[in-house]
Order: sequence, then C-alpha cells, then structure tokens
Amino acid sequence: MRYYLIVGEASGDLHASNLMRSLKNHDSEAQFRFFGGDLMSRQGGFRVRHYRELAYMGFIPVLLHLRTIFRNMRYCKGDILQWRPDVLILVDYPGFNLDIAAYVHKHSDIPVYYYISPKIWAWKEYRIKAIKRDINHLFSILPFEVEFFNKHHYPIHYVGNPCVDAVESFKASAPQVRSSRPVIAILAGSRKQEIKDNLPIMLKAVMPFAETYDLVVAGAPSIDESYYQDFLSDYPQVKLLFESTYSILSHAHAAVVTSGTATLETALFRVPQVVCYYAPFGKLVNQVRRWLIKVPFISLVNLIAGKEVVKELVADTMTEENVHRELESLLDNNSLARKQMIDDYERVAQILGPSGASDFAAKQMLGYLKNSQ
Repeated sequence: MRYYLIVGEASGDLHASNLMRSLKNHDSEAQFRFFGGDLMSRQGGFRVRHYRELAYMGFIPVLLHLRTIFRNMRYCKGDILQWRPDVLILVDYPGFNLDIAAYVHKHSDIPVYYYISPKIWAWKEYRIKAIKRDINHLFSILPFEVEFFNKHHYPIHYVGNPCVDAVESFKASAPQVRSSRPVIAILAGSRKQEIKDNLPIMLKAVMPFAETYDLVVAGAPSIDESYYQDFLSDYPQVKLLFESTYSILSHAHAAVVTSGTATLETALFRVPQVVCYYAPFGKLVNQVRRWLIKVPFISLVNLIAGKEVVKELVADTMTEENVHRELESLLDNNSLARKQMIDDYERVAQILGPSGASDFAAKQMLGYLKNSQ
C-alpha cells in the first residue's frame, strides 16, 4: 500500500519512523512519501520536505514565515491528491495537519488517520468538530485521552505509548557503562525559544552542584551547537552532548526538564526530575493559563498519573531558587521525595502498558484499510 505521512517536529519524526518500520514488517509492498525528517528517511520512501521547513512556533516566527507556511501547505495538498495514497497518516502537529485533513476529506476519498492525536483536551477543544468530520480513525498514545474523546462520542484507539518502546529498546541494546561521577541531566526543550527561556535559569540553579555532579545538557537534534554556546560560554564545567539524550538519562541521578515528551522519557528511565517552563510576564501567564488550559498539569507524567508526581515550576514559579531547592530534595538517595517519585513512576509505567505501540498501531491501520477496500 501507499502511505503518505506528515510530521512537523523531531518527536514526530521519531514516532513516525517507528510506525513506518512496523508498517513495512506487516506490508511487504509498503511505499512511503512524507513530510518528515532524517529518521523517516532511513526507513525509505521519498521525503517531500524536511520538517524543519514547517516547524515555526510562536506568534512572531509564524507571522514572519507565513508565506513559507502557506506555500508548503498548498504544495502538500496538491502533492497528496496527485500521488493518491491509500491512506494519509498525520502525526501530531495539529495547526498544519488539521488543515490538510479538511482539504483531503473535501476533495478526495483518501482515508485520513491521525497518529498521536491533537491535544485538544488541554485547549482548543472546539477542534473536535473538525476531527469528527475529517479524521477516519484516531490513534492515541495517552491513555487518559480515551475518556476525553468518549465524552465527545468519538471513539479512538489507544495503542500504547511509543516512548515505552524507545526506552526499552535503548535499555536492551545500550552497553552498561559506569560514570565516574553521578550526572544531573539538563533537558531545556527542543525549540530555540524554549532553550532561550529555560536554559539560563536551569544553569544557574544546577551550578552549585558542579563539584559533586557532572552537569550535562542534552542538545536538541534540530538546534545548532553554536546556539547553545551563547548560553554555555560562561559555564565550562557543563558538557553539551547531541544525539545522546537516552544515554544521558540512563546515567542521570536527577534531571531538570522542560515540559514535553522529555518528562515522560525521564520518568521511564526512573530519573527523578523537576519540570520547568519559564515564560515572561509569569504571573499574567499563570492567570491566563488557568483560564485557557483545561487540565491541572502541564507534564505528561502528572497527566497520566492523575496527580502531582513531579514538581512543576511554571512561568513565575520557575526561578533559580525554586529549581535549586526542588532539585536538591531529589539528590539524596534516602530522601522521601526521591523514593516517592520513583514509586509513582512505576504506576505511570503500568498505566501506559507494555511496549509495542508502533506495531499495534500498524496492525490496526492495516486492518481498517483492508476492511475498507
């Protein structure tokens, strides 16, 4: 079968590449065409655009690149209709992908599947109307989404979480290496604005531990090393490693993590963490957040657990002093906070279920495609 996939950022590239591998395992005639990244390219097929040409986040960057965004969107729509895939598979990135889904639904009979559903449970709940109208099947990787979509009378398929697959695969294949000193991992986000906002505060907060711990920043795959050096030039003790996030986490004693998929990955490595997300005009942001955001937490760990497992320092509460204090409470192996967090991580892992998300999703997709033919 012919599969057309669209992703808009690094995490989507990872999960889509694993899905492509599983689709090939169950469909020997699989052909791929996609908007994606390097990991997807390694699975074969034809890459139409790299996701870096799509990944503009924030009001100002989007405004400055509107012509590029619209040009890519127009090209994508035409390319899908011209190639006539057996299915269009959208991966997260709702601002772009829901528009594509609406166009394809209106102008063709190509089925549209959504893998890693839009997070409309957090905000923009009105998008449920477009999803009901334009998406044939939605595949979820977060267990709490099932109840949300059921409430809207839209059945979805929970397939497990691909982070479980990725972490278990790494643990099974990576050599066990002992570090000379314990590590504090610093994961400051995957976008330039996140890094700019969070990394300086994180660095100041962890520096008092430099005599005892190795301080290691996990470089985001889409960010140049030179961008990090602007922040690290005054901190020669801090190491910067690229394409090593899992290796860093596997050696980490604790971590400071900008909210996102990384919080869940950190939990699956059983690394105690402090979740950080700075925003200018913090008090105002927190007030607006309580009004706009319809969930009590920002980290996936807490959302999955349904309670505060990891401390979230958001907007005005993310200060050097707060990050330092919370991290310090997790460093002692005998501390109650550390032991409780690791125990709660086990419950999160049980809720997520076993590995095999990509394979399970591929089997379900193929089953629905064959039944519709």
